[in-house]
Amino acid sequence: MEVRLMPGAEPFFFEGGERGCLLVHGFTGNPSSLRPMGEFLAAKGITVLGPRLKGHGTTVEDMAACSYRDWLESAEAGLKELSSRCGTVYVAGLSMGGTIALYLAHRYPEQVKGVIPICAPVMFTEFKYKLVPLLKHLIKTVPGVGSDIKDPAVKESSYDKVPVRSVPEMLRICKMVKEVLPQIKQPALIFGAREDHVVPPVNPPCIFEHIGSEQKELIWLENSYHVATLDFDKEIIFERTAAFIKGS
Repeated sequence: MEVRLMPGAEPFFFEGGERGCLLVHGFTGNPSSLRPMGEFLAAKGITVLGPRLKGHGTTVEDMAACSYRDWLESAEAGLKELSSRCGTVYVAGLSMGGTIALYLAHRYPEQVKGVIPICAPVMFTEFKYKLVPLLKHLIKTVPGVGSDIKDPAVKESSYDKVPVRSVPEMLRICKMVKEVLPQIKQPALIFGAREDHVVPPVNPPCIFEHIGSEQKELIWLENSYHVATLDFDKEIIFERTAAFIKGS
């Protein structure tokens, strides 16, 4: 059966040079949140692939039917395709996509040259997350977490609801990645928003402190919320990422 996508949720590919960058979108979002970043990097001569994680960019029901393995497999397929085209590959991601980028760096150290997590979570300490195992049996959805953007002129394309049964799947990726951070050795460029209403701002310093990379940098975004790739500081992310890929 043909999958009907939300407007703009299509995967994207931009031909550039020998160096490539995989861009992985976040939980309940879709590739549109990273398309401007992809266009910028491609203009700098970097080949870019932005896959769509299974169950995203379609319907909430589709997402609820997916597991964390489905999302990892979607990203792995993108990495495989980009690696077949480029000799040097970097992986970047927004939110859960950044967590998945870290997973790929750990899982495929020979293929991933460097990693760029943007507002990525590896832990959620709020009490409400401890209730998820119970809540998933009582309610199907909760209000969406998308479009946390400071710029009032911009809105993210994402689900307006979160399937509760998907939350433990996302938390499983976070837990898995937090445990392996010391084993990740590739250069890392870490972005965090000072005012993030989705991912607690303790996460970027946690990643920076525990990742095993010798070459690592944490950049704080002072004028953006969670969806920083569409917000006021997006040019900082784009430019620093391009320089990181070109220079490392």
